[in-house]
Amino acid sequence: MSATQASETEGAPLFKEFLAVHAVMTRGAELVVRSFTELAGGAAVDTRTLVTTVQWFVDFVRHHRLSEDELLWPVLRERCPEAVRSLDLLAEADDALADGLDELESVIARIAEERRAGGSVSWGHAMKEGTLASRRIRDGLAERFAVMEPLLRGMLRKALDEDVPKLREAVADGVRRGEPHLVLGLLEHPEPVPGRERVHAAFPLPVRWARGMLLSRFRKTLKDLAAD
Repeated sequence: MSATQASETEGAPLFKEFLAVHAVMTRGAELVVRSFTELAGGAAVDTRTLVTTVQWFVDFVRHHRLSEDELLWPVLRERCPEAVRSLDLLAEADDALADGLDELESVIARIAEERRAGGSVSWGHAMKEGTLASRRIRDGLAERFAVMEPLLRGMLRKALDEDVPKLREAVADGVRRGEPHLVLGLLEHPEPVPGRERVHAAFPLPVRWARGMLLSRFRKTLKDLAAD
């Protein structure tokens, strides 16, 4: 099988895998927004779960972007030199997203510190900051994916079969970031994401065996965040 033929057979599944990971981030952002919104509305949101979930989300998005920079874009820049300028512009737009993640992390760090000290968080300020930051991230991700996904689809068509392992590692490396119940749950809720089975394969075997238990934990997380 030629390199071109291999890229044609692998390109579409690879693209679905990237879309599945993007769906995790999109749904994760929506979950964080909803949690802060419910908290502001007086719902019984468990702050420990909120802190854990938001920190996971921040880490997940950051690490996925790092995986793109180290594993994805270098390969595709080499195969698609005509797209380098578009990738540079995309990287520049990522600065605003990084700022939003820093801001959101700062909010939950203050909430976590107040919990440890047994104090009372200034909820009005924290809820406002958290809601605004999470909405900016949600909207920033939507804008990023709207630009990135058509670009990525075309670039993957030009990948060679020798590129496929590294491109697939870019997906897998971004997924293996703690709290597997959140990744598995967001791939399934509110409806299953196409390509999720290949993303599941990035997890260690014990995690895959525990899938049912982890999905139950995810449902409890939704309840704790008043997002069920």
